[in-house]
Amino acid sequence: MAERIQNMTTGSPVKLIFSFALPLMLGNVFQQLYTMVDTMVVGNVLGLEALAALGSGDALHWMVLSVVQGMTQGLCIQLAQDFGSGDMKKLRRTYTTALWLAVISAVVITAVALGALVPVLRVMGTPEEILPTAVSYLAVVFAAVPVLLAYNFLASVLRALGDGKTPLRAMVAASITNIVLDLLFVMVFRWGVIGAAVATVIGQALSVLICLRAVRGISVLRLEKGELRLHTDLVGRLLKLATPFAFQNLIIALGSLVIQYVINGFGVLYIAGFTATNKLYGLLEIAAYSYGFAMTTYTGQNLGAGKLERIHKGTHAGALMGVLTAGVISVCMFVFGRLIVGSFISGDPADAAATVEIAYHYLCVMAAFLPVLYILYVYRSSLQGLGDTVMPMISGFAELAARLATILFLPLLIGEEGLFWGESNAWIAADLVLVTSYYLRMHRLKKGEIYGKQ
Repeated sequence: MAERIQNMTTGSPVKLIFSFALPLMLGNVFQQLYTMVDTMVVGNVLGLEALAALGSGDALHWMVLSVVQGMTQGLCIQLAQDFGSGDMKKLRRTYTTALWLAVISAVVITAVALGALVPVLRVMGTPEEILPTAVSYLAVVFAAVPVLLAYNFLASVLRALGDGKTPLRAMVAASITNIVLDLLFVMVFRWGVIGAAVATVIGQALSVLICLRAVRGISVLRLEKGELRLHTDLVGRLLKLATPFAFQNLIIALGSLVIQYVINGFGVLYIAGFTATNKLYGLLEIAAYSYGFAMTTYTGQNLGAGKLERIHKGTHAGALMGVLTAGVISVCMFVFGRLIVGSFISGDPADAAATVEIAYHYLCVMAAFLPVLYILYVYRSSLQGLGDTVMPMISGFAELAARLATILFLPLLIGEEGLFWGESNAWIAADLVLVTSYYLRMHRLKKGEIYGKQ
């Protein structure tokens, strides 16, 4: 199997960033496709209550996923820097240490997620009529956290070395598998929401195997006897990068838990409407997420190579591409959003119509501020690639504060409408922190104040 690793320290920044991000976008499209199919199958086959049950646990599910992604991405930041510097021996030492830390993280996160499942859902005010269904779905998903973490870790290793295509292949295979099994388990076998959860886990397991095969084929990661061990001198450095990354995602997810708590108080129709839009949230940020991965790899490799001016050019190019992409997606959501959210919803015509209106209104507010989200991803990921995971974490606190202030106080002034503005206000607050922090860090790097300490 041919290696697909890529050195991003030479060549056109625009071409490199876009060519790296494009496969990730396609992979995320497939990932969102099977998430949407989950929602469509559950909403149309099992009804609004089942859809609301999935939605009531969305924030908790996203919290666990975010911590997993933050931990695995953070562990691999140093890999990109080592690859850019050309120090392959250090690269292998970093890789094996990150691998051991990923295994430990899988055990800890799984135990915490399963232990906290029922208490957190109750604290969130999940309606009793949908609580058992929500618990059943999430119990299966959380038991498979090691599979989820394995995919994210291996995909992060590949991306750190410039391979964005193998995670795409893995996600396409996982998506097709999940869709087929969704239809089989839910519509044919009648396993309910547990069938949807099992289909997702099997798809994820397939993606792990595909990424593992690619990682094992990379020559620079081929380990010699005695190299597969935890290098204690690197543990502190990797945890310093990964822990704030994971904590940043945890903080952001906490805001979503509070939103879910507030929404749960508005009844099943409101929960279902928010669930339908939240399933589209992934589509809205597909390209942002992909540009983010590209920027982390790009800045990390170029920092390792000492090419600071090249980092600056790449970040500006990434921000411009992000804003233009966000504009196109926003227009599509304004035009086709009502039709899309309507495809998730069935049942009593009056209830369905009311749910669609809730979902579409929320979608339009988010779409209007989408360029702000894309700027957030570009600058946050550039900072992380530069080895700064602390300021992105602080931006997470800014997001949390803005989100909580909006959803707790704005509804008192303008009613339910206030809930729709939580996300956009959080993005604006984070941008203020991230953009300022990026330019300050680049200034310090150019003056030589922190370069060489990464």
